[in-house]
Amino acid sequence: MESKPLVVVGAGAAGTAAATEAAKAGVQVTLIDENPIPASMMGLNVPQFFGSRFTADLRDKSRMLERVTSNNEALSDAQEIGVDVQLGTCVWGAFRNSETSRVLDGPQLGLSDGERSWLMKYDRLIVAAGSRELGIPFAGWNLAGAMGANGACSLMSRYQALSSRRMVVLGSGNLGLNTAKMALDKGIEVAGIVDVSPSVRGDEALMAQLRSEGVELYSSHTIKEAVGSDGEIESVTLVEIDEDCRPVAGTEKVISADTVCLAIGLVPNIELLSLLGCELSFKSELGGYVPVHDDRMRTSVDAVFVAGDVAGFHDDMVLDSEFARKQGRIAGVAAAESLGAIAREEAITRIADLRSEDVTPTEVHSHWKRWLQSSVNVGGQDIIVCRCEEVTSGDIIDTRPPRYLGWESEQMSRRNLNTLMKDGPVNPNYVKRLTRVGTGHCQGRLCREQVSMLLAEESGTDVADIPFLSYRPPVRPLPLKVMWPHEETERVRMEWPKWFSPTNQVLG
Repeated sequence: MESKPLVVVGAGAAGTAAATEAAKAGVQVTLIDENPIPASMMGLNVPQFFGSRFTADLRDKSRMLERVTSNNEALSDAQEIGVDVQLGTCVWGAFRNSETSRVLDGPQLGLSDGERSWLMKYDRLIVAAGSRELGIPFAGWNLAGAMGANGACSLMSRYQALSSRRMVVLGSGNLGLNTAKMALDKGIEVAGIVDVSPSVRGDEALMAQLRSEGVELYSSHTIKEAVGSDGEIESVTLVEIDEDCRPVAGTEKVISADTVCLAIGLVPNIELLSLLGCELSFKSELGGYVPVHDDRMRTSVDAVFVAGDVAGFHDDMVLDSEFARKQGRIAGVAAAESLGAIAREEAITRIADLRSEDVTPTEVHSHWKRWLQSSVNVGGQDIIVCRCEEVTSGDIIDTRPPRYLGWESEQMSRRNLNTLMKDGPVNPNYVKRLTRVGTGHCQGRLCREQVSMLLAEESGTDVADIPFLSYRPPVRPLPLKVMWPHEETERVRMEWPKWFSPTNQVLG
């Protein structure tokens, strides 16, 4: 097992800044990033919502590796000063001794490059894992062409492999506006920006620039459905909504488009931090559950630091990457000081110089709730919320078992969310066990927030009081050959049924 003084997870603006700052102090740094992501993983919409909107170039790993490196100048700078950069390597698990484990000889990460899997120990860890898209369902969002803003931006910039021709963007915050601007710069036509709010939510100057280039804003609108043939989106239907998020009769508009980009919001990727037992706090203004950290970016687990979107995302960060970069530098200095590479007085001075001006972001869940309400009001309760397990909003409210089981009974029909609440406060993990929502290969990345908001709405509970929907490692889908690459023995081939079935059924 490898052992490293400092491991940084994520080679975005925050991660590369953290790695570079620590390396300059003389710390041996290993920087891990899962890009370039295999096309097979992108096809599963993990870790981002890529929507099957990528070209065949992605199958050329060496070409993608070159593009990922050339697109990130800071990454090259980090390599030049001695940072050990490991690209194409995902972190599928994080482990340390706790109340449920006493046998580990130190904290460690589970890593995989698609061909093999291994464990890496560390003395200090900086998690700069970024954020993921907020999923909002609509009829047809399972067609190729429905994708998230992070997935779209990654394909446009890092991979240069987005196959869209005409795009509709959902969300008029800075995330949506910036995505639309990037698409225009790449020669992709933007057919419109849609938002449930009555006016633009993001930068007015950027919206004016987009309008000057022919982009129309559909305020007080939502998406009713996306339709197409051969599994591909060909057009979308928009509808105007009133103050109660209900459709206004006679206002439907059909727009030709091959891509619908969800740019409503981003949610911090806190999976690794949760697995490590870092304290999490619900802060709507930062995207939901975020790690509790001090002004040195240190979490409640002493050896673990955070930086960038994973520490909390707000819309102003879209147009100013310096915010994440400064957080990364602070984390790098703090980690280096904790390892004895920098004197405490020097670290205090450098961190003070790096602190950004305080910002006061607004809470986002009331806006997200309007999007979800409009989705249910326009599309009904049969719209699929969990794409992996095909669970609808109605299935969640009525706590129905997976439809593919074909299981119906009088007892089951009497059970719903209201009867479940008689046994205690609403908990998404109970609903998860009953419906299988969030148990697919994405482990709830596209439905976690939808489930929480649906349960909060139906139970009259504040979404901040809804417990966190759980998941387990591996937090990335992995082929079995990666977890156990050895050939099975002849004895296993011949006798394996005995170990999975009652003896009398196998040998009787």
